[in-house]
Amino acid sequence: MNLTEKETVAVFGLGYVGCVTAACLSRLGHRVIGIDRDELKVDNVRKGHAPFYEPGLEKLVESATADGRLAATSSTKEGLRDADIALLCVGTPSERNGNLGLGQLRSVVAEIAQHLPGRAKPLIIVVRSTVFPGTCEEIVAPAVREYAGVSLVSNPEFLREGCAVRDFMEPGLIVGGGEDRGAVERVAGLYRGLDMKPCLVSLRTAEMIKYACNAFHALKISFANEIGALCGQLGINAPEVMETLCTDVRLNISTAYMKPGFAFGGSCLPKDLRALSYRAGQLDLKIPMLSSVLPSNAEHLERALQAVLDLPAKRLGILGLAFKENTDDLRESPVVTLLEQLIGKGRDVRVFDPHIRLDSIYGSNRNFILTAIPHIGRLLEPSLESVLGWADSLAITQRLQPEVNERIAASGLPVLDLAGGFSTVARDIPVHD
Repeated sequence: MNLTEKETVAVFGLGYVGCVTAACLSRLGHRVIGIDRDELKVDNVRKGHAPFYEPGLEKLVESATADGRLAATSSTKEGLRDADIALLCVGTPSERNGNLGLGQLRSVVAEIAQHLPGRAKPLIIVVRSTVFPGTCEEIVAPAVREYAGVSLVSNPEFLREGCAVRDFMEPGLIVGGGEDRGAVERVAGLYRGLDMKPCLVSLRTAEMIKYACNAFHALKISFANEIGALCGQLGINAPEVMETLCTDVRLNISTAYMKPGFAFGGSCLPKDLRALSYRAGQLDLKIPMLSSVLPSNAEHLERALQAVLDLPAKRLGILGLAFKENTDDLRESPVVTLLEQLIGKGRDVRVFDPHIRLDSIYGSNRNFILTAIPHIGRLLEPSLESVLGWADSLAITQRLQPEVNERIAASGLPVLDLAGGFSTVARDIPVHD
């Protein structure tokens, strides 16, 4: 099918996500039929009414039903009859233990599977509900994999109640994920005409992106509230602090630091987080999110240590000693902590950092490293080549220059990339959870 053609779409679930999705896809010119067990919702849509209040939705439903682009039914058989794509927009509520309730998803998938035997027309099943990574493979795929012509795609929604129609028509993000590239592109084509290029990713990546986004939104709200609470105790104008913070779009409101990598360190971040937590304690103010950042960093360092200890290496080369690349600052470097642990456990290690020369560092920097690792001089190698020639495995703790990555890859040594920047790795041993 040409991607410019309009699709016939079955939307399972006429709640907030499903009804908004159905109405907005109709607005984009697709023929849509909504399917729901709730006859009241179905009857409302048939009559051109939104089954709940959402700004702008009533007019969209009224217009789409009047034009014949939007219909509704309680029959799965009727809804699937002409469908090219089936969007699953059913609820996945929390269970008491925090796990997702997948009862509605299992039910609708089973219903769809009942109507697949004998079907000649291909069908793309799209999970739009929020589901944990692996759900499409573990719950949906087994129910439909025996039927030819069925593809599976994840297309998470990013709609907020109260502005869901606007979020759909003016999206900040569109994601489609799956192993069938053609099917993913078909689903991405549903959004043709919107001012946003869809991100096409793997199935599990698409599922995880929704959680990452929501966790980040919650994190930002909690951060702003804790800073605001601390400002309130100190008599500081909290909105002025946060508005000023947001003017920095290079480091603050930006992609800076938004890459998984090694633990943070240095002379600023740990010190300032400790100071904030200490001062909040003096004020009898609990700031659990900010106070958890250093413990979270320590846990990440512990995961890295365990990954290094799991290596079968007899001679381990560590690339990077300073707390980050392009500096010789060793204060509170997580690599120093890592080395202390490795040495304490009897591991044979050598270290190379292009910016660290023991005879050229001085002051508190020199005192720190000599106190932490008195025999650091015996561990430092003078060149990358000397480490590559000595080691039988490497652990990288900094994001290195491309030409350095190429030399490492050419060595053929197994690499544990703790920094997340070794893009040309020959053999990558992932960090263990």
